[in-house]
Amino acid sequence: MSFSPLLSATMPVIFHAIVALALCLLTIVMFTLPKGNRMHRTLGWVWVIGMGFVAISSFWISGLRHIGPFSAIHVLSIYTLFSLVANVRAARSHNVKAHRKGMKSLVFGALVLAGLFTLLPGRIMFDMVTGG
Repeated sequence: MSFSPLLSATMPVIFHAIVALALCLLTIVMFTLPKGNRMHRTLGWVWVIGMGFVAISSFWISGLRHIGPFSAIHVLSIYTLFSLVANVRAARSHNVKAHRKGMKSLVFGALVLAGLFTLLPGRIMFDMVTGG
């Protein structure tokens, strides 16, 4: 493992990756702590703001280009932003079932699947993990 591929990337990529990795850890904490209390709400807002940052920062990352400077992954970023709003609304209206389902779906799509795509050959995280 080598951090040099990430550290030699542009600032948007560095911040995007660091916040996304931190959110992976925070997600584990959020899924293990009791739900609905003050700590859950506070950490939940940290998570939502962080995910918003990750989604928005992706628009300054254009390594893959399918439509102008954008790629298919940017559709996921737009979906993430809308999903964040919908899931916060569900929580604020005490629709726990919708909030739980929506957040699990968002974690799977925006963190797990998107994270796996960063491990494809030729991507910065692949180079970081393999020492390339």
